[in-house]
Amino acid sequence: MRTPRLRTAAAAVSVAILGLTACAAPAEPGPAAPAGSSEQFPVTIEHVLGTTTIPKKPERVATVNWANHEVPLALGVVPVGMAAANFGDDDGDGVLPWVEEKLNQLGAGTPVLFDETDGIDFEAVADTNPDVILAAYSGLTKEAYETLSEIAPVVAFPEAPWATPWREMIELNSQALGMAEQGRALVSDLERQMADAVARKPQLRGKSTMFLTHVDATDLSEVSFYTSHDTRSLFFGDLGLATPGSIERASAETDQFSRTISAERADTFADVDIIVTYGGEELSNLLRQDPLLSQIPAVANGSIVSLPGSSPVGTAANPTPLAISWVLDDYVSMLADAADKKR
Repeated sequence: MRTPRLRTAAAAVSVAILGLTACAAPAEPGPAAPAGSSEQFPVTIEHVLGTTTIPKKPERVATVNWANHEVPLALGVVPVGMAAANFGDDDGDGVLPWVEEKLNQLGAGTPVLFDETDGIDFEAVADTNPDVILAAYSGLTKEAYETLSEIAPVVAFPEAPWATPWREMIELNSQALGMAEQGRALVSDLERQMADAVARKPQLRGKSTMFLTHVDATDLSEVSFYTSHDTRSLFFGDLGLATPGSIERASAETDQFSRTISAERADTFADVDIIVTYGGEELSNLLRQDPLLSQIPAVANGSIVSLPGSSPVGTAANPTPLAISWVLDDYVSMLADAADKKR
């Protein structure tokens, strides 16, 4: 039995990180475009790895890498295959709870799950016989893109690996389905939900927030953090939070989604009000006890949001089309609690 949802009860953190292949029978593909879709084909999409043309409306949709399957599902299209969840999978079935809920709403079984523990399973993708492969949010290499393109047209990321904002993920993937109009409507609906959630927590407005990542509890001599190029940092802006000047300056020096500096430079982050990170209360305590990291105002105040990386809420910080609605109120509440803490 799955642990109760955070929105209805206190979440129990149960660990099953690696996505496992589900036992359910593969789902039949859903309709490629429900009534009302008027996109004309062929559709051509430009991305960082080239130009992709989808000659006709796809009937069999496959997705690879994180969360791309959430776009067709949100628009009523069931993929023939998708990547198994390898993070935040609380019951080990390879399907995150918001995806499971959507499949149930659509009356569909679990699609074929691609095990990407060791990279993309090209043979498994090919076996689903797709008409298009969606990967607008991904880390595809040129080689992987070319191999997938031998199977079907591939929609890759627009600029940098693992840096496609959720709006662009929806825009590109929905365009490939011939459902650009429905994609825009989905974006508008999610924006409305976020605006409503933030309006209920006015203390968040303008609070400067950073995301610590890959914190080694046994060695706090370095500080790793997501830059403003990463989707987790970009999500802060959607929630009324501000990017600290320290993060903006560090981000301007790189095109990477994360950076690492010595803890001796912790005073760099004197302008940080809230810290979000993966871990539990034990990690928060270690940060507060560290003589260098405790110089950061957010650490000194205890204004830390610790996300359990092994449960679904651990994915809250990385916004995706179906996850946003599922975790929004809980994530905003956690941020608001952190904002309320004072020295």
